[in-house]
Amino acid sequence: MLRKCGFLLLLFMLPGLAHAAWNDAWDSRARVTVNAAGILAAESQVPVVLRLHSGNFDFSSASLDGSDLRVIAADDKTELKFHIEKFDSINELAVVWVLLPKVDPADKNAHFWLYSGNESATSTADSQGSFDDATAAVFHFSEKALLQDSKRGLAAGGNATVQRAALIGEAAVLSGEPLSLAADAALALGDVRGFTFSAWIKPAALDGNAVLYQQGSVVLEIADGKLQFRSGSANIAGGEVKPGTWQHVVVSSGAGKATLYLDGVETASGEVSLAEVQDAVQVGAGYRGELDELELASTARSAAWVKIAANGQSMDGQLITTVHAADDDGEEEGSSSHFMVLFNSLTVDAWVVIIILAVMFAISVVVMAAKARQVSRADKANREFLRDFNEAGNAELLQLDQSADTANSTLARLYTAGLREIRKRYAEDGSLSLSGASMDAIKAAIDADLIRENKSLNANIVLLTIAISGGPFLGLLGTVIGVMITFAEIAAAGDVNVNAIAPGIAAALMATVAGLAVAIPALFGYNYLSSRIKNINTDMQIFVDEYVTRVAELYGK
Repeated sequence: MLRKCGFLLLLFMLPGLAHAAWNDAWDSRARVTVNAAGILAAESQVPVVLRLHSGNFDFSSASLDGSDLRVIAADDKTELKFHIEKFDSINELAVVWVLLPKVDPADKNAHFWLYSGNESATSTADSQGSFDDATAAVFHFSEKALLQDSKRGLAAGGNATVQRAALIGEAAVLSGEPLSLAADAALALGDVRGFTFSAWIKPAALDGNAVLYQQGSVVLEIADGKLQFRSGSANIAGGEVKPGTWQHVVVSSGAGKATLYLDGVETASGEVSLAEVQDAVQVGAGYRGELDELELASTARSAAWVKIAANGQSMDGQLITTVHAADDDGEEEGSSSHFMVLFNSLTVDAWVVIIILAVMFAISVVVMAAKARQVSRADKANREFLRDFNEAGNAELLQLDQSADTANSTLARLYTAGLREIRKRYAEDGSLSLSGASMDAIKAAIDADLIRENKSLNANIVLLTIAISGGPFLGLLGTVIGVMITFAEIAAAGDVNVNAIAPGIAAALMATVAGLAVAIPALFGYNYLSSRIKNINTDMQIFVDEYVTRVAELYGK
């Protein structure tokens, strides 16, 4: 009995266990995919950058400052350390740093969850906890804390300006004057503990030497366009630095060996013993250009760690591949269609244009369907009436109105119009004799009805011509306005990330697509209907001539 009760209890608990959502107080969550393909080996405690924009995140679901954001591990239970470098809900751009417990190339289903949508939630962002213990200092060079270290709160001295449109959020712009950090135990160097310098640089020019890092006799510099690292008399050099381009520079030293990396690729290595020194640190002496994501670590980072950092922070990196909206069961919504991303990125003006085009499309469809039905019925009825007319003898020529389909046949209506005029000219004794003037009057009456029939056949066709010519222009108008708004938002936000620009541009192009979607069917429909109407008009003209000729032959004087 006890086993049965336990089994029943388990059955009742299963639905609740199947629901894997971390917290129901958060209305929205998104699945973030980690693509570690190409990484040399697994690494633990790795900080990665998550770029959010209108194309991959619904900013309307989050608080204005992002205080309700939560990052949850793949098990949908464990909270991960993170902090927000930038969150601009107006321009829908954000930069979030997440400390991943492990990045493993063998894990093909690696992901984590991003939650939002709880107005009462307070921020749990932790800038200190978002980096491992070996990290000594991290400078994001954000606008609000330009020379402030995010890890331990160290303050750098010196002059620098902010570049808002940088690689990751904002960056510092140096003009040759170095940034300085006071001597600190966390920044002390030693061959046993190791040392790593990493940063993104974008030199304005390479005229002369530029010292990227210096503490005592330990120096990392750009000399003759190449990276050079030296400690005392030992040095290594390699890796060509280019001006005007963002490049990831890393030197990792420890245990008697030093390695230089450029954009995640090893460029030089050699035996270099790191000097024991605890002195003031200078960064950027003689360097002119932009500097971003400066990180100092008291350990020798591995090649895999450097590769992850370069790939994960690069504007073209594929480490964090995409963000998918997810339902309550954790299934991705719309991941198979890019159109949902485009629709979510449409601006108000684009929606107005698309709605107008949708109305035009609906009208075009109604017109094409109605006219196709009209000409099809007319063509069929005309063939039947023309057969009866050709087979009618002289006695039945003026009696076809009794069986004619005047509701659909244009020929039958022309026949009836002529017959009406003919019957006005019967003599009192029932005889019929038509003079030349009478025949002219009868033909004039038939011609008048022929014009009316043509007018009826061509009614509303002008709506198709409007759709053909006006649809693409309306769509182009929506696209141009959308592109203008997108670039204005990018300029205001100062972020030139292609992932932020692409959804807006693609969504703006949706207006042009909508315009063409209206014009192309209308063009085919117009040409088809015009051809059918032209044939019916030709048949009517021929019929009028045959009709008048036969009547004149039989009853003319």
